[in-house]
Amino acid sequence: MTREKPKNLWLSRWGFILAATGSAVGLGNIWKFPYITGEYGGGAFVLMYLACILAIGIPVMMTEIALGRRGRGSPIDAIGRVVRENGGNPAWKAVGGMAMLAGFLILCFYVVVAGWAFAYTWKMLDGSLAAPSVEALGAVFEAHNASPLQLGGWSVLVALLTLLIVGKGVQAGVERAFRWMMPGLAVMLLALVGYAWTNGSFGRGVAFLFSFDASRLTGEAFLAALGHAFFTLSLASGAILTYGSYIPDGQSIARTTFIVAIADTCVALLAGLAIFPVIFANGMDPSAGPGLIFMSLPLAFQQMPFGTLFGVLFFAMVSVAALTSAISMIEAVVAYLNEKYGISRPRAAFGAGSVLLVISLSAMLSFNVGADWKLFGMTLFDGLDYLTSRWMMPLGGILMAVLAGYCLRGEILREELGLSPAGHALWLFMVRYVSPVLILMVFLHALGWLGFDPLARWYWIAGAIGVLAVAGELFRPRGLKAQARV
Repeated sequence: MTREKPKNLWLSRWGFILAATGSAVGLGNIWKFPYITGEYGGGAFVLMYLACILAIGIPVMMTEIALGRRGRGSPIDAIGRVVRENGGNPAWKAVGGMAMLAGFLILCFYVVVAGWAFAYTWKMLDGSLAAPSVEALGAVFEAHNASPLQLGGWSVLVALLTLLIVGKGVQAGVERAFRWMMPGLAVMLLALVGYAWTNGSFGRGVAFLFSFDASRLTGEAFLAALGHAFFTLSLASGAILTYGSYIPDGQSIARTTFIVAIADTCVALLAGLAIFPVIFANGMDPSAGPGLIFMSLPLAFQQMPFGTLFGVLFFAMVSVAALTSAISMIEAVVAYLNEKYGISRPRAAFGAGSVLLVISLSAMLSFNVGADWKLFGMTLFDGLDYLTSRWMMPLGGILMAVLAGYCLRGEILREELGLSPAGHALWLFMVRYVSPVLILMVFLHALGWLGFDPLARWYWIAGAIGVLAVAGELFRPRGLKAQARV
């Protein structure tokens, strides 16, 4: 098949690295990863998490980038072209469609969460967060969510900024924005770490994050590491596959993937070093979840020298992290409309944005006037989260690995990945037998179907490997089966 001529390309390898890292870095890096690291054994958990990144994150991310660059298009078009080159069933395009839809639906409720960060940057600046206790700040948070005007207004602002950047194009909009946002985020994060070092209980924060306690590496810790390793890199959401389609030929996919994974982990750990010394210095609970950011930290900053200044800096950093993730979630849809139907980027962004605003504002109402509007016991906000994180993304990750590991001829992705024979054999083994099994465990655990009993867990692993082995024989192209017999 004649390779599709790329319509858009990053200006440099760093364009993709900054964009992919921006997609990966979000609120989960700011509060969730640092907390679960301290909760599950510090340095011991970090090592387990890195092993999970190697087993899930890097193989699947390499696969998505390779599929994107080979197909040169949105998730639907890229997978469709690769499957057509392989002589396979065009129904595989549905995997790309599910990934693209998952990213868009995540954005529909994510703009509400990102709006909190933007709102709190302003509230920190104008003194609205001057409260005597965590409970009082909790009331401020509840009052903010109870107002459709406030909550919706900030959500709309995030959506409009996202659409403005994406509508300008890959180079003039997305890449240019990431070229200043990601270095800016790094500078703000380092400044906050320096502030925590000089004004917080830095030693306690370091001990919380990095003390090596292997006794806390339980089955629950393992599944927490697996889940975060899968979700943190924005896999199966259309973002990485679309960004991969803009990478010029000749750039190393493996090297680029490792850089993104390392950068994402470093940001998460630095966020912990910025947050927990401040929390410990004020005698607060580090396990407060989202409340850590929107209730505990504002109170802590008020009680410290130059606290208002660094509080504003902190929420500005969180806002930038949220915006970079938001951009990646809608890029696939805009690229699809632009490439498939010839709609200009600004009009495609406007069209996608119109649907986004309708759904996101409806999800926003889940916190106030629509709190009682429920289907299957869930509000729209919770339902979007449940559908995407527990069903669409894990299933998309498994199907992506099955497609690459079993259904494509070996030379198709071998050419794109450009690995040594040993490296390619290792990647193929991971996407066939390791990554899909571990993603399946994430999927079952998210649905509450997988407990922590070690014996039961190994039954699941053995059964999943058996299913994948059978799938390999059923789905592998005939030519590939003949090669295996020879």
